[in-house]
Amino acid sequence: MSTQVLAAEPVATGIVVGTPAYRRLRWSLFIGGFSTFALLHCVQPLLPLLSHAFALSPAQASVALSAATASLALSLVIASALSDRFGRRPLMIGALLLSAALAIASGFASGFSQLVLLRALEGIALAGLPAVAMAYLSEEMEPSSLAHAMGVYIAGSAVGGMSGRMIAAWLAEWWSWQVALGTLGVVSLLAALAFWWCLPASRGFRARSLHPRVLYAGARAHLTDAGLPWLYALAFLLMGCFVSAYNYLGYRLQAPPFALGPGVTGLIFALYMVGSVASTGSARLSARLGRARALLLLIGAGLSGLLLMLSESVAAIVLGLALFNIGFFGAHATASSWVGRRAQQARGLAAALYLTAYYAGASLLGTFSGLLWHRGGWAAVVGVLAFCLLLAAGIAVRLWRLESAAVRGAAADVERAAAGVSAA
Repeated sequence: MSTQVLAAEPVATGIVVGTPAYRRLRWSLFIGGFSTFALLHCVQPLLPLLSHAFALSPAQASVALSAATASLALSLVIASALSDRFGRRPLMIGALLLSAALAIASGFASGFSQLVLLRALEGIALAGLPAVAMAYLSEEMEPSSLAHAMGVYIAGSAVGGMSGRMIAAWLAEWWSWQVALGTLGVVSLLAALAFWWCLPASRGFRARSLHPRVLYAGARAHLTDAGLPWLYALAFLLMGCFVSAYNYLGYRLQAPPFALGPGVTGLIFALYMVGSVASTGSARLSARLGRARALLLLIGAGLSGLLLMLSESVAAIVLGLALFNIGFFGAHATASSWVGRRAQQARGLAAALYLTAYYAGASLLGTFSGLLWHRGGWAAVVGVLAFCLLLAAGIAVRLWRLESAAVRGAAADVERAAAGVSAA
């Protein structure tokens, strides 16, 4: 039995764009993506406040974010496998309800250790939606309508990631970080109920038995592939750099000479949408230049923006952050789509492994760069992130060579076939 979840066979008569069922699905998937990523990232602008409240260093405070992303990363493959057995819809609904309850509880945390524990449990719960949403869409949508539905889900995720950060920053400035987390939890609970009400029942799902041997065989095939491990490493580096930059840029902007408040600092997350637009344009760039060359160009844009953020000018920092976002989102969109094309079997597992590396980078690099902040401030953080982006550029060059070899091989096959036809 297959553990593949993101490339399930679509039903013959799936949901079509423009129908009442699609309108329900569109709202539910937008709400689900919004809620998931708002809860996951909402603590990021609160890190300076947590440092002050609990007398923590930036690296220590960042554990409030890293605990959720790490537990989510470790739970994605398990959630994917469980959805094969118990269904997509129940797992997604349960994930949103449980994560909202844990977010509300986080607003009542009496100490930092308790907050970290609740955030870790929240990450485990949240894994149930990103690990399963694409599988649900693949099974329920009519094939020609699938791309449109995926766009709605990704849009909800992007808006949620931005809004969760900004709303938390504003609420914390006016009241407290506890009110910010609790309020977002209540909003997410309402969103979970709306998701439950709107999401159409599964028609294409067929329960599968859980066979660890099949999971192992699929993972082994992906990890010994010539290209997939490099794409997983790229995911680790890209997300690690993205989260680290946002984690510690807030500390820099709230300190002299800028001395900006949490609410104003939270406005920088509006630039998240600049990168979201870039992710849709990356497909055109890849079609024009090839995926590997597009990756190299986008990573270069991200590195240029990162270096520009060393400036003492707020305008230059904003410009640099916009360029950094364009590079990150474009590169992530290119790499993640390449995983689906590269994997010849168990594409769901291939995508789950990509997401695992993605969130592991957020956790590990996000915390490690905090240690460098403690030693050398923003310049030290930029230094290590620039090194990571140079490693990412090296991976893009490696993938460029792999892509070129594949093109040459395909051309040689065509020539041999043509020669065979002529000889005949």
